[in-house]
Amino acid sequence: MDRIYFVPGMFGFANLAGYDYFGHVRSALKQRLDDAGVECAFADVPSPPTSSIRHRAKVLARVASQSGDNDAIHLVGHSTGGLDARLILSPTSFVGLGGDDVAWTRRVRTCVTLNTPHYGTPLAGYFATVSGTRLLYALSLFTVLSLSVGEPGLAMFSKLLAGLGSVDSLLGGDLKLITRVSNGLLRFVDDNARGEINEFLSLVRTDQGAVIQIMPEAMDLFNAAAEDADDVAYGCVATCAPPPSTLGLARRIRSPYAALTAAVFSTLSTFASQAHARYPYADPPSKELDELRRAARGRLDEETNDGIVPTLSMLWGQLLWAGEGDHLDVLGHFYDDQKPSQHVDWLTSGARFDRARFASVMDAVAAFLTARR
Repeated sequence: MDRIYFVPGMFGFANLAGYDYFGHVRSALKQRLDDAGVECAFADVPSPPTSSIRHRAKVLARVASQSGDNDAIHLVGHSTGGLDARLILSPTSFVGLGGDDVAWTRRVRTCVTLNTPHYGTPLAGYFATVSGTRLLYALSLFTVLSLSVGEPGLAMFSKLLAGLGSVDSLLGGDLKLITRVSNGLLRFVDDNARGEINEFLSLVRTDQGAVIQIMPEAMDLFNAAAEDADDVAYGCVATCAPPPSTLGLARRIRSPYAALTAAVFSTLSTFASQAHARYPYADPPSKELDELRRAARGRLDEETNDGIVPTLSMLWGQLLWAGEGDHLDVLGHFYDDQKPSQHVDWLTSGARFDRARFASVMDAVAAFLTARR
């Protein structure tokens, strides 16, 4: 039997308040692997949301060490989760674990990274500032709350804005204000979910080691120290979202919640586009460049990003799929205009991601996994 481990990204999770971070990916891959006659077991890694890559890699190792002695293993990491996977697989890394905890790495066949900042993201530099730390916390809050209670209604949204004052207050407000609003919104979830959310938010507040580690300067050192494993096939998925200037229509035709997340996306994308002069991203071959340019509608440079990670920073190993989408679309979290709706959008980016594109991504990932069993 093959085992596939899903590794969440920064301020991601395995399961939280009844919501499954990788639920859409798991369902899509299971269907494709079943059709190919591949028997697989799936497991989520409960990575702490913003802890250091080394600490998160140790969590991954301890979970995967429970696999059967003869099972082939595949790692699928979203965002920072892809770095966790690369670090634990590197023969030159030392994360502070004994041999039994890493023996399973010899059975890893593939490492698939989805929108991973292999060369860092300038957004991390902003998150490391005082106002950026507050925004990181606010993003975590609104992510888990939107998943737990659904897209807020007008009444809920009005209360939210009344507490924050404005979107600008959200982006630069103090944690006490944000916490006060969050406590009000948490009344809409049950006691068990409320406890899980509070624990998650506490981890975001108290341990943000990964934030500085995904700056371009820090990833330059990571890439110098973490070598690829010889027997592992590495593949990546890369997306790009339209520039924030195209979001005006989205603000008008969608809900107030969509307007708020569109404003947040604009802020994030602006910081993610500020490339570092001395720490460049990947320099892909011409074939991959052509594919990426098509995805970016002809415009591709170091400013092109998915709202969180520069597109050229996502490249590591074989490019499995490239297309228009934001940082969370590839997980199946996108605006679904088909009925009945099966997907929930976390971030309004203006990307035209839909079920067909998600299916195309999953086709590419499944083909990569089955070819290297």
